[in-house]
Amino acid sequence: MVSVLLVVGVFVLAQRRPVGTELSWGEAMFAATLAFFGLFWVYGVVPHQWLTLAEAELEWRPDRYLAGPSGTGALTDVPMNISYETLSHLIAVTIYGVYLGLHVALWSVWQGRGDKVERRRKALEEKTTAYGRPLARKV
Repeated sequence: MVSVLLVVGVFVLAQRRPVGTELSWGEAMFAATLAFFGLFWVYGVVPHQWLTLAEAELEWRPDRYLAGPSGTGALTDVPMNISYETLSHLIAVTIYGVYLGLHVALWSVWQGRGDKVERRRKALEEKTTAYGRPLARKV
């Protein structure tokens, strides 16, 4: 929930803050603290809590097998043992990958927040559409 609030906050701020506006010292320190907290949360707390949940509550230990000759389920034909701990670590890697992709998407949103307005302004100056085609003349 915290990571969702952080992402929504970045999107809202990206729409409200004009491009090129200077930061005061206080705004810069607040933004740096918020960015650090966000990175700490999504790359530290969330994967750690998942691994703790998997090990303690779900009992996904290295001695419980999901698949392989030592397994007790339907996947005993797999030629290698795959433990539940391996599955929990793969899920943790997936969590890291999702957050990394979201991290890059947020960079893109923040860096491109003024592009649409700039294209419209430039198109009106050059008498073209935002896509570069000439404006249709009125008959």
